[in-house]
Amino acid sequence: MNAKRVWLASFAVAAAVCFVGLGSTETLRAQAQGPVRITLDEAVQMALEHNHSLLAARVTIQENQAQEITANLRPDPVLMGDAQFLPIFNPDDFSSNYLDDDAQFDLGISYLFERGQKRQHRLAAAQDQTAVTRSTVADNERTITFQVASLYINVQLAESTLALAQDDLKSFQDTLRVSEDRYKAGDIGEDDYLKIKLQALQFETDVSQAQLAKVQGLDDLRQLLGYESVSADYDVAGDFDYQPLQANLEDLQAKALTLRPDLRAAQQGVTLANGQYELARADGKRDITGQINYTHVADLSSASLFGSMQLPIFDRNQGEIARTHFAITQAQEMQSLADGQVLTDVKDAYEGLQANNQVMTIYRSGYLDDAKQDRDISEYAYKRGAASLLDFLDAERGYRATQLAYRQALSAYLISLEQLREAVGTRSLP
Repeated sequence: MNAKRVWLASFAVAAAVCFVGLGSTETLRAQAQGPVRITLDEAVQMALEHNHSLLAARVTIQENQAQEITANLRPDPVLMGDAQFLPIFNPDDFSSNYLDDDAQFDLGISYLFERGQKRQHRLAAAQDQTAVTRSTVADNERTITFQVASLYINVQLAESTLALAQDDLKSFQDTLRVSEDRYKAGDIGEDDYLKIKLQALQFETDVSQAQLAKVQGLDDLRQLLGYESVSADYDVAGDFDYQPLQANLEDLQAKALTLRPDLRAAQQGVTLANGQYELARADGKRDITGQINYTHVADLSSASLFGSMQLPIFDRNQGEIARTHFAITQAQEMQSLADGQVLTDVKDAYEGLQANNQVMTIYRSGYLDDAKQDRDISEYAYKRGAASLLDFLDAERGYRATQLAYRQALSAYLISLEQLREAVGTRSLP
């Protein structure tokens, strides 16, 4: 028994060690993986699945589908009954012959027969409204996609600016150490050394501001993606780089006229207006109420048939027919407006992209390399006493300004590219 207990205890200890080791391995693996990094396409997909305003908008589709059920319902039949000549105040009159001598009972059922195919027109109008709502929600998705892309690019800009600021600070700290050595050796004066130290404050401030911009950008993007769907330590993973696009304006406009959901909603709005006009005309048809009664009077039983219909002398639903007829013209004008707006949006976005592309071409033609080379030469010369402090600081500021301006221009170009995608209605461009 003692040996068995020792064996069981040893097995338990070994299992515990293995479990702890496995847990430690999983923990180390999780730590090694670091924060979750998402691409732009993944960010867009997450927003389409988890953005709360978009989810709320999609509920309106279900609401419209429920209205389709209501529109397709038939009228309920009406059950009627009455009992007359009840001797409530003279109970003695109730006798075995009461039903055959005095009683009168009526039992009937009526039904409203709709004319003019009202139910079919109601259902068609409700389905048309659902189609418009679907397209409107799709247009909301288009807008959300652009907002996600814009915030994503802003985060990329902040990260690139932060990396630049950190590199500049590190490089300048090396220069500061050299300047301190030269100051101690008497090669430069105290005033020049203090100017170098004060210039370091600008680089430290740049790092702090870039860090803040990145944190705020990630927070704003997380809210758009769905706050609960993204971990707090997530990051973006896409490359912040130039993406050339070769596309023809006419082809883009033709594609937008096919894909834009807001234009599709305007076109469906015309169909909806026509359907509501037909429904108004159907409502002008007067319905017929049919009724059948069973009547028992004394010892006689009989059946009766009734029918009734309003005479359309004054009210033929003229006002609603006229209103819905005018609404067709209004919907057609809105469709024409949407056609022109789509073409204008694409042209404006295309021209904006071309303008930003020209700026990018200028920067990439050699100005970035020139600014870096000028800074490197001035830094090399200053560290060896062959250049003045003012020349070095001027070259440093020129390099920093050029790099920041290039990143701003790149961000503007990428956002204008996303604007073109939004204007066309798809992220798949040539």
